[in-house]
Amino acid sequence: MSTVAMSATAAALGAYSRADQREFGSFRDPSGFLFWRGEEIYRFVDRQYARSFENALTSGLYKSAVDAQLLLSFETLDPAQIDIPFPKENCLAILKPKQIPMITYPYEWSFAQLKDAAIATLNLHLLALRHDALLKDASAFNIQFVDGRAVFIDHLSFDLVSDHSAWPAYGQFCRHFLSPLLLMAYLDVSFGRILQLYIDGPPLDLVSKLLPRRTRLSVAIQMHLHLHARVSQRYSDLRGKVVKQRSLSTKSFVAIANSLLRLVQSLNPIQQATEWGDYYSDTNYSDAAFAAKRQMLRDHVKNVAPRTIWDLGGNNGEFSRAIHHLGRLIVCMDIDPRAVQANYEICRRDGISNILPVVVDLTNPPPALGFANKERRALIERGHPDLAVALALIHHLAITNNLPLDYIARFMASIAPMLIIEFVPKVDSQVRRLLANRPDVFPDYHEDGFFSAFGAHFEIIKAAPIPGSERTLCLMRRR
Repeated sequence: MSTVAMSATAAALGAYSRADQREFGSFRDPSGFLFWRGEEIYRFVDRQYARSFENALTSGLYKSAVDAQLLLSFETLDPAQIDIPFPKENCLAILKPKQIPMITYPYEWSFAQLKDAAIATLNLHLLALRHDALLKDASAFNIQFVDGRAVFIDHLSFDLVSDHSAWPAYGQFCRHFLSPLLLMAYLDVSFGRILQLYIDGPPLDLVSKLLPRRTRLSVAIQMHLHLHARVSQRYSDLRGKVVKQRSLSTKSFVAIANSLLRLVQSLNPIQQATEWGDYYSDTNYSDAAFAAKRQMLRDHVKNVAPRTIWDLGGNNGEFSRAIHHLGRLIVCMDIDPRAVQANYEICRRDGISNILPVVVDLTNPPPALGFANKERRALIERGHPDLAVALALIHHLAITNNLPLDYIARFMASIAPMLIIEFVPKVDSQVRRLLANRPDVFPDYHEDGFFSAFGAHFEIIKAAPIPGSERTLCLMRRR
């Protein structure tokens, strides 16, 4: 394809995604789609979904699922009462779901988050079965973390049990949830990112080959993963031949779901050391310096009065939790899945619902993925925080990853209008450790170089040393 043709194709795809305000990634389900009105998102329910929709309403399924905090709450609107740029003759209803301030994806979750998402999906499916329905979709992308809980967000994922001879979402559940959880439980917690490579879940036969032989001794893993992989491969080799299947009863659907639920609940992440998993047990702060830094951070956050905060390189969320009462939502990002897991578990234990921990490598942040690179949005496109916080981070970006200070400053300026950032000089013991086994090729990494680079993109409102340390904490406003 010529460069001109490629440009025209890209332009056409961009125009399509904006032409009728549809959410681009919501194109696979004929039952309906998501669309935008300003900054708010709505769901268009197509008339062909009438039977399942009416059953979910009249049977009490929707109400029970929302009351159980398994399904995102929503309002049902009369299409005649709302201005929509779509043919209303095809519209059964318009749903306005509770608005989610930050969308995250399964490849950004810790083991515990993915496990909780899997359990929520199965519990919702079991609840649906009690209302003569089932989940026809079990995509991990249908889960979001809302107020600290895993919640299903696709209101059109229910079908009548009578329309299905088998659970249509069984294979999807095993690919999206069971496969990565098993890889994280038996091999490495970093395997959660496999869903970034395979957005419909890794092939079961690949996972079966990767898992250790001892997993075949588990009846549940053998049935739902290894045998499932062989059967799926055998059916794919039939090259389109029709295979008659025995219809399953509702009792059988329940048995399958409960078997999966017990298996998922039994899984735990593999015990392994990670680079930053015990970061705060190996710092060079005295207790007094640590307390001073925490108070300085709180004072800066109070002055900014943000609604949303991104804590960049937030490790186990120590400082996110110190300021959680000062913002509506804090997205705490770290590269280490063990640290993110610890943050999620502490927040869950302590009832802190406005911190959203995610696994993010800031030197390689999650990109736009899927068809036309539009189904899954890039990290920077999914949120517009009022404030970014970068504590004990810049030396890792500049020295460990060889990023120029100007590049880092530009990146920070693209995230939020306000920035709280900690500068860690070369005399600091943590930086000396980074430079111990490599040549110092960072002549501009000093306080003057830092302020020069960041001063080109930010107004320095306040910069003060952290008592008891060599470090400086700065509050900045984007120019």
